[in-house]
Formats: sequence, C-alpha cells, structure tokens
Amino acid sequence: MDHPLIDLINAKIAAAEAEGQFDNLAGAGQPLPACDDPENAVLHRILKENGAVPEFVSLSRELARLREALRETGDRTRRSEILREMSMMEAKIELARRRG
Repeated sequence: MDHPLIDLINAKIAAAEAEGQFDNLAGAGQPLPACDDPENAVLHRILKENGAVPEFVSLSRELARLREALRETGDRTRRSEILREMSMMEAKIELARRRG
C-alpha cells in the first residue's frame, strides 16, 4: 500500500524538477558514497552531523576527565572516590564496546 500522501509527494517532486531545483546540485553525476548499513544510513548521518558519538567514546572522554581530576587532587578521600569512579567507568566502557 502506498503512503497516503504519495500523490502530493510526487506532485511536489515534479514541480521542483520542472523549476530546475535539482539542476547543478553538488555531487550531481557522482556515485553515492559507500555505505555499510544502508537501512540506517540517514540515521547515522544525522547523528554524525549533530556530534553524536558511540557510548564507549563518551565514556572514554569521561574517564579521561576523571584521570585529570585524579592528577590534580591531593585530597586522599577525593582520590579514593575518583579511583572508584574510574573503576566503574572502565567497566562501563568494556560493556559498551561489547554491545558494539
């Protein structure tokens, strides 16, 4: 079954084509870039364009922040807390990598 708005969509495309809105587009005549996951290509592009990163990357950044905090503090209690947080963060990173 077609989309309920297919006729409107096709009319809009035909009007844009007739007005030349598809002429001289960047990349015209070039092959599309290779895509490993065509079903999710648009989703991946939108995520990338908006700065989204895989979970393990954001967790790794947090781990780096904790390491820096550990270097900067001399307070034994705070150092102990940071070390616990780092241990948990390393476990989370490993789980995120396994999930892919």
